[in-house]
Amino acid sequence: MCIGHGLSRRRFLAGAGALSLAGGCDGGFPIDLVSDDRIEAMGLEAWQQMHTGTRRSDDADLQRALDTVAGRLLTAAGERTDAWEAVVFEGPEINAFALPGNKIGVFEGLFGVVGNLDQLAAVVGHEIGHLQAEHGHERVNTQVAKDLGLRVIAFLLQQGDVQFAAEIAAALGLGVEFGLVLPYSRNQELEADRLGLQIMASGGYDPAQAVDLWRRMEAAGGPRAPAFLATHPAPAQRIEAIEAMLPEIRAG
Repeated sequence: MCIGHGLSRRRFLAGAGALSLAGGCDGGFPIDLVSDDRIEAMGLEAWQQMHTGTRRSDDADLQRALDTVAGRLLTAAGERTDAWEAVVFEGPEINAFALPGNKIGVFEGLFGVVGNLDQLAAVVGHEIGHLQAEHGHERVNTQVAKDLGLRVIAFLLQQGDVQFAAEIAAALGLGVEFGLVLPYSRNQELEADRLGLQIMASGGYDPAQAVDLWRRMEAAGGPRAPAFLATHPAPAQRIEAIEAMLPEIRAG
């Protein structure tokens, strides 16, 4: 097992015990059960699996639009654009995702819902927000703790090196191809929304377009709702929260 920041076994068990008494991890995990390096490596491995199992889109216009939006947003967020990769994947899925290791994927189907580059920026900004806030790291650690439990973790610590590959794959939330889809917590979603709106505004995009995006997402539902909605709160709740954030975002 990888335990980050030189965490001793005694400190880990004490922290895990305190966590179990606290009754949840919605606001983030207080200690690292899996190191940042390990989580990033799993994210990059999942990214390679995506390229193996799913073709990159041949639509140069879609990739160009994503490159333009991602480049502006990353610059606005203070990130080095050459340290990130954003790819359009082939497929009708109305979905996007972000992986540790600075990887963003958008499926072709999402472009059929977004009405303009500002709305695409709302999606990409949201995903950048997740990565900057290290929500993937939090989710991996939370999932490992939930799945294994304090007693099992203590036992495994005594047994030596354990790689939580299955839990990490599931916690990264790539869907049925790579693991069980696990939604981010409401707090994480709201934080990613707020960060995304701030990045949009700094990058010269209209943050109010995020409201229109979620209305279009809701309208695209029907018998088979967009995959993007499966891991997010209901559009009505999301719209209400975003509208409440907009005055502060506009005020800078």
